[in-house]
Amino acid sequence: MTAPITEEQWVAARREAVNAMPDVLGKVGRPKVLLPYQARAVSLLDDTALCRVLFVEKSRRIGLTWGLAAYAVLRAARAKSAHGMDTMYISYSQEMTREFIDACAMWARAFNHVASDVEETLFDSGDPEGDKAIQAFRIRFDSGFEILALSSAPRGLRGKQGVVIIDEAAFVDNLAELLKAAMAFLMWGGQVVVCSTHDGVDNPFNQTIQDILAGRAPHKHLRIDFDQALRDGLYERICLVKGEEWTAEGEAAWRQEIVDFYGEGADEELFCIPSASSGAWLPGPLIEARMTAEAPVLTLELPADYLQRGEMEQAALVQPFMDELEEALSQLDLTLQYALGFDFGRVADLSVADLLSVERDLSRVERLVIEMRNVPGDEQKRIIGAVLEKVKGRLIGAAFDATGMGWTVAEDMGRKFGLKETPESAGVIIPIKFTEEWYRLEMPPLKTAFEDAMIALARRAEHLADLRIVRLLRGIPRVPPLRTGEKGKRRHGDYTIALALAHFASRGTWVEYGYRAVGGRDGSREQNWLGQPMGGDDGWWRAPLGARLRGSL
Repeated sequence: MTAPITEEQWVAARREAVNAMPDVLGKVGRPKVLLPYQARAVSLLDDTALCRVLFVEKSRRIGLTWGLAAYAVLRAARAKSAHGMDTMYISYSQEMTREFIDACAMWARAFNHVASDVEETLFDSGDPEGDKAIQAFRIRFDSGFEILALSSAPRGLRGKQGVVIIDEAAFVDNLAELLKAAMAFLMWGGQVVVCSTHDGVDNPFNQTIQDILAGRAPHKHLRIDFDQALRDGLYERICLVKGEEWTAEGEAAWRQEIVDFYGEGADEELFCIPSASSGAWLPGPLIEARMTAEAPVLTLELPADYLQRGEMEQAALVQPFMDELEEALSQLDLTLQYALGFDFGRVADLSVADLLSVERDLSRVERLVIEMRNVPGDEQKRIIGAVLEKVKGRLIGAAFDATGMGWTVAEDMGRKFGLKETPESAGVIIPIKFTEEWYRLEMPPLKTAFEDAMIALARRAEHLADLRIVRLLRGIPRVPPLRTGEKGKRRHGDYTIALALAHFASRGTWVEYGYRAVGGRDGSREQNWLGQPMGGDDGWWRAPLGARLRGSL
């Protein structure tokens, strides 16, 4: 944790600063309305030719949003000839949008601009796949322009123009897509303002900041940490509002109290230093370091009218994939044990199957990934059945997403290969109905496998993205309710779920193996150490590992 200045050092530093300008800072008096760091942001934005995109990394709760509200009012209240335009505010919570629009209403009254009262409205998203409307707050000005506060859905910006302010950007659901929509505003002279506290080194917000600092992105940048805000008079303003007398000792004590409150998170929350382990559950560099397996990734996407086509045409559409699958399965080493994970999807989401081998050193290696989009249930069962049939003699377990329609696939596979609905069941098909308890218990071992280099995956950008969106929600690693990728090709962390299921199945204690009778030279059957003849025809049997060990003693 960063606490570069002790409480005593802060007292001395602030006293020295005050004594240097006794007429200005020796008493609070009547300061300018905007604090210096707020004024710097507004002044920079006001030069529209110089600053088209501004990224601000900041400490938490320093009032920057309040300053940006002043700029929003000044811009929306101007006539078009004076470069006035609509201003849109976006953040991750309705409470923040309401707070911003209230600040704008205050500034409008203070600037004596004629504005309508704040009204609550419903803004049509224009997206038939999404919500029909987004709750929004709006202020209209006599200039003809308005301030509109929206949710963080990227589709809310489509077809609009003006100034876009994205607040606490590191915490919105899909910043990459939101920025893509916002940057389109630049074509018509708009501006994009992105400000946030950090949420880890892997967050798109920090990655863009690094691109700006490295000269790879031509955007403007400001950094306002907690100490800079204090030097610019933050605590003095707090004392003014509360009607208290400012003292260097009081400011130092208050500063230390805030630093102590955030504890280990003070670096990120107050001093603009992104944590090495971000909101992302698995860091990107760690995931990439484990992408060392040479595994085929087979994809099957069927046309929307597939079921309306004739049987021969349907077969012709599926058969090339089945040929690829047969070739991939023929390359499997059947001296190893295998585990399968299957995440079912039909309309909006992918179906993903992940096959892991358990190596002799007990590491897990990805051997095959299957991704299916718009594939009917019968075809999915045929494909998954072919995989299970190939490895059934070496299958430890196969965990299936059994929520919704996924249960039908698990059930049908269970009829053929044995359904394991309880710990006492002898099947290998494990139906999983996801709960917080399941994620709490079964996701940490997967992360440990990454950290201990006990897993190897195929190198694929989409899989990296799926793994990186996992977040800690109430302390439990989950796939958040957001989708990535282009429209019509959206992903919802589908690969992550399939991998988690496969890894879970690979840790099971159930084994399945075959035996073959070996005849003696005289044609008699081979006998075991108890003098019992060993089996005749090839067969398959399953038993708990513990039972198998007990039977051999």
